[in-house]
Amino acid sequence: MIEMQLQGLTLDPITNMPVIVLKGKNCDDILSIWIGNFEANALSMKIENVFIPRPMTHDLIANLIKNLEAHVSRIIINDLKDNTYYAVIHIEKDGNIYEIDSRPSDAINIALRVDAPIFVEEKVLQKYKNGFNGKINENDIKEWLESLKPEDFI
Repeated sequence: MIEMQLQGLTLDPITNMPVIVLKGKNCDDILSIWIGNFEANALSMKIENVFIPRPMTHDLIANLIKNLEAHVSRIIINDLKDNTYYAVIHIEKDGNIYEIDSRPSDAINIALRVDAPIFVEEKVLQKYKNGFNGKINENDIKEWLESLKPEDFI
């Protein structure tokens, strides 16, 4: 497993769909995940520290976990099948670990709210790279990330 950090949130210039960009915490691995507008809006609000008076869905979930005296130990993006990513949220309570199936966008939204680490299985990164027919160029990705401007982000 590779620990990742949120590098940013941007729009795909072709589909105009929001994209989460994760980067390896201690490596140069990159993972891009296309997400829905609702999840992108929730993520954007968290990134920009926008306060709203009533909890939105991901804030509600984080509050439930905290009030039940549990905590999120990590989230793992653990599979990629037919261009769909899968994730699990690891919740610990009273010495027990519960693995909750989740969409990666929801898991990442929750992880950011509770300060939990984000991990990606190596097989997912390999499938992601293979999706580019082995023609992924890490230097091109680095250049693209470095060229992003604040207005490119949601």
